Amino acid sequence: MEAPQTFGEKAVGLSLNPTGDDAVANCKKEFAATIDRMNELRSKNPGSMEIYRMTGIAIDQAQTAQMWAVKAMTWRD
Repeated sequence: MEAPQTFGEKAVGLSLNPTGDDAVANCKKEFAATIDRMNELRSKNPGSMEIYRMTGIAIDQAQTAQMWAVKAMTWRD
């Protein structure tokens, strides 16, 4: 039985890697760790709307960057 995924792992779709590409898996893990750090910061500062806003933007942008990174890594001309 596998451990439950973290917020970051879910956010990047860590389990979605149809080709089993190790480089894609590692890329997603790195972005997942960043997203988890931002989610932890958000959780530790529940009263700060500005931290909530900034971490939300950072998470959104990290997800976007991860998707483009994977696209670039799997692009075939």
